[in-house]
Amino acid sequence: MKKFLSMIGLVLLIALAACGGGNDNAENNSGDNGDSGEESSGDMKIGIAVNTLNNPFFVDLKEGAEATAEENGIELVVTDSQGDPGKQMSDVENLLQQNIDLLILNPVDSDAAGQAALLANDQDVPVVTVDRQATDGEIVTHVGFDALKSGGIAASYLEEQLGGEGKVVEIQGILGTNVGRDRSQGFNDHMDGVDGIEIIASQSANFDRGEALSVMEDILQANDEIDAVYAANDEMVMGALSAIESAGRLDEITIIGTDAIDPAQEAIREGRLDATIAEPPFFLGREAVNAAIKTLEGEEVEDMITLENTLVTEDNVDEVKTR
Repeated sequence: MKKFLSMIGLVLLIALAACGGGNDNAENNSGDNGDSGEESSGDMKIGIAVNTLNNPFFVDLKEGAEATAEENGIELVVTDSQGDPGKQMSDVENLLQQNIDLLILNPVDSDAAGQAALLANDQDVPVVTVDRQATDGEIVTHVGFDALKSGGIAASYLEEQLGGEGKVVEIQGILGTNVGRDRSQGFNDHMDGVDGIEIIASQSANFDRGEALSVMEDILQANDEIDAVYAANDEMVMGALSAIESAGRLDEITIIGTDAIDPAQEAIREGRLDATIAEPPFFLGREAVNAAIKTLEGEEVEDMITLENTLVTEDNVDEVKTR
């Protein structure tokens, strides 16, 4: 009987020790994550609502986000809004139903994106915007390039190339976005101070290659003298370039775009395009996910994360990093 009671006591001691160890682990885990509200990157689920995947710029943005998420063991859910603000709102609703921890929003339209941000705010899901800003909602941070600066770089380049005199065409982006407005404003603010340069046409092609082709064809037909063209993104500059080449006027027109997507860089190497401004979208996607990780880990991030933009010409096209 004594041996039997001793065995029972030993079993009870072992059980109590095991229970105590379990409680210690629970307390440690709670202190690391639960009580602090922080998450390890492997537990994160991030949604990204991309403006459109029918444009190389935003495909590169998506790939930058995916590469960074994979490196950090994060589940990334990607949607394609196909350039439709209504679909983007529906995409955001679907992402929120999937219990994402954070929303990265690449707006189709800045005003509509504000409503999507408010929807996420209502569900206590933090929001990071990338490339284009939202006009409403609580945004943790915005990741982008200085669009005003890009417009100014383009204007300064054309002023230098034209010797301060000439007739210039501006092909604008979507003016319902801060990027479209700011690139145009930066360009025009600089050109307003150059007396010898006249902007003879300023028209939106909505950041679309096909629209830019049509717009440029009409402008070429209406103007016998054009010295330079500035397009607010490289998709539009490639459309304008096609129209200019078809009209046989490439040698008389200096052309600059914005973004430094692969087709534009290749056109510079071939001597068909004079310049672009590097705003590499891959880095936008990467930095948006990095900002999301910091936010979910409880780190502070700046309200604005502004990446560096660079003029790209034949002199440095092979040196500028876009990935």
